[in-house]
Amino acid sequence: MELLVEFLLQQWVLVLALIASLVMLFLHEGRKAGPSVSPQQAISLVNSDNGIFLDVRDGADFKKGHIADAVHIPLAQLPTRREELAKFKDNPIIVVCKMGQSAGPATRQLREAGFERAQKMSGGMMEWTALKLPILSK
Repeated sequence: MELLVEFLLQQWVLVLALIASLVMLFLHEGRKAGPSVSPQQAISLVNSDNGIFLDVRDGADFKKGHIADAVHIPLAQLPTRREELAKFKDNPIIVVCKMGQSAGPATRQLREAGFERAQKMSGGMMEWTALKLPILSK
């Protein structure tokens, strides 16, 4: 532990550069995926603008519990099954995953394919269930 503290004190410029780089990386990745919305905002968008929830989790997680009427396309299958979403191209697509991390790459893929209203739901299904919002299970 002493050596770590000594290193940090002697190499403070490197440590600050590392921290700054990590912060910029996280900000950049967050911006590339597009905006994120809270579960409450997602519900409002889906209800008011005829949007959909797109669940990108694997099949087992989806069967354990999912949002009512959510379209299920696992993240790995999204590039080949994107045409299933064509009729929703002008509507809000709220991308949902387990904790909000896989939704970023999926949202980015959709936005690059022209789905300009695709947004990720922050916190994913963990946040949804923590808020005690309704889920369906198969």
